[in-house]
Amino acid sequence: MLVGICGGSGSGKTTIARLVAAELGASRLTFDTYYRDQSHVPLEERALVNYDHPDSLDVELFAQHLDALERGEQIEAPVYDFATHTRTTGSEIIEPTDVVIIEGILLLAFPDIVRRLDLKVFRDCPENVRFARRLGRDIAERGRTEASVYYQFEATVKPMHDEFVEPSQSKADLVTFFDEELHAAADRVMAAITSLTPA
Repeated sequence: MLVGICGGSGSGKTTIARLVAAELGASRLTFDTYYRDQSHVPLEERALVNYDHPDSLDVELFAQHLDALERGEQIEAPVYDFATHTRTTGSEIIEPTDVVIIEGILLLAFPDIVRRLDLKVFRDCPENVRFARRLGRDIAERGRTEASVYYQFEATVKPMHDEFVEPSQSKADLVTFFDEELHAAADRVMAAITSLTPA
């Protein structure tokens, strides 16, 4: 079973995905690692690429890997370096568990991905909360400056969220809102998975 968890950057979707995967002993696949490699672009220009647009993702490879997991095959997911905007030479082995948890901002923006998912979840969260979480994460984990995070959010994150992410909520089978605590949201996702699992 392929379970997709979508939502804006900083919405809490990754935490929910981790909680559900841990509870079920499920593999977890992150769409973020499928960003197209930018090593051919000069370093100073890579930060100007719109990484919040669907074109920034290698959806073809991602779809192939989802199909392989559904067939019960192991995959080698790419590893992406967010500090340099490049794919590393390594890969991450993802095993085909009975349930695979898949998460990503633009997960429900691609019809080819939506039709592959058995359960589609969307985490809705206010913009100010999403920005505050992204600011802390990008500075701590991705080596960004506060000014660069502000600029990127206004230039690409917010407009792409409004154009692609938020409208994709209509594709979800289950929506969890910000006022629902993350563990409670994870419990609802697990209940939905259980309801879809053959006895």
